[in-house]
Amino acid sequence: MPRNLFKWLYPGIKIKRWLFTFLLGLVVIFLGATLITTPYGLVKTLAFVVIVIGVIFSVLGVMKMVVSVITLFLPQGEKDLVNILYQRRYLERGPKIVTIGGGHGLSHLLLGLKEYTANITAIVTVADSGGSSGRLREEFNIVAPGDIRNCLVALADAPALMGELFQFRFSQDSQLQGHNFGNLFLTAMVQLTNGDFEKAVEECSKVLAIRGKVVPSTVSNVHLVAEYEDGTRTLGEAKIPKPNKRINRLSLTPEDSVPTRDALDAIRQADIIVLGPGSLFTSVIPNLIIKGMSDAVVVSQAYKIYVCNVMTQPGETDGFSTYDHVRAIVDHSHPQILNAVLVNDAIVPRSASGRYEQEGSFPVKLDVDRVRDMGCKIIATDLLGVSDYVRHDSQKLTKALISLIETHRVIKR
Repeated sequence: MPRNLFKWLYPGIKIKRWLFTFLLGLVVIFLGATLITTPYGLVKTLAFVVIVIGVIFSVLGVMKMVVSVITLFLPQGEKDLVNILYQRRYLERGPKIVTIGGGHGLSHLLLGLKEYTANITAIVTVADSGGSSGRLREEFNIVAPGDIRNCLVALADAPALMGELFQFRFSQDSQLQGHNFGNLFLTAMVQLTNGDFEKAVEECSKVLAIRGKVVPSTVSNVHLVAEYEDGTRTLGEAKIPKPNKRINRLSLTPEDSVPTRDALDAIRQADIIVLGPGSLFTSVIPNLIIKGMSDAVVVSQAYKIYVCNVMTQPGETDGFSTYDHVRAIVDHSHPQILNAVLVNDAIVPRSASGRYEQEGSFPVKLDVDRVRDMGCKIIATDLLGVSDYVRHDSQKLTKALISLIETHRVIKR
């Protein structure tokens, strides 16, 4: 008999009391079964009542033992078994959704989608060259961790404090000023995994207990190169918007960078692929111009949706309409890269748009017919969220995406 078997009877484990309750129920059932064989009607009735009481004790004991064991493995403070079962069973049956992008737009999208399905793979750009990510890239020669960190936090099931910790930015006057704790954690994990960035992301995913998966689009230390309409060029994601010129073409250096295996596998197995929302030339397109990525998306049997931005971005998409956004994606990938486009048609309040106009940012103009002429289905609906920023409302966006996905799944059947 294993020595550890008796540890179940140690004080404080909260198992033996319910084990004894279960055993007591079995004894009572046995006693009732013995009495029920007597020829006396009153005794038979009493025996039936005894058996019912025994069953109640046995069932109660088993249920409480199971709950005592399960609660040991729940996140700290989480005792709602219904929510746990919902997450582990219902969400696991959801469609396989792949999101492609970066920046705050993608993490904002993931916050809503993780309540619809647990089968999410976020393919994230690693070409960021500014802020904390840029400094860590230069010092440690790693791919940019910032957008990866945002997506990990968005999908986290760990206590909220863990997410806040990963987003914590050092503000004191020190060498850590401007760095996010999450970026530093990822960088340290890369060192611990002998430079394996994918493994580092996987280990961070376990720490945050994320719902779904986050993978870098490539592990090559890539940089963006923008060529403008006047023929001039700029190297580095953070510098691309600064010249305030219309971007003609985007490319990567080194040019032979390839997608990660996990990214290609997720695209191949996906039911739905969602591009955006996010900065068109510095978050969405950088993933598509990695050698082989666009081809994988086109070949995939998934339904491909692009979520167009609510506002134009100074230095990147000045004066862009919905059609211009879609055209740029197609020009950098393939004519059949998209099946549908989801776009906001709610009017941005003047109180909010006025501040953006001073910065050179305006609501993206709708040109539904031109998008349809490209062979894309377009869904225009209210996706607007206005708080400190004008952006997609997470709940509205999720609802619209789910409606579009479910409609497609019904038609497909």
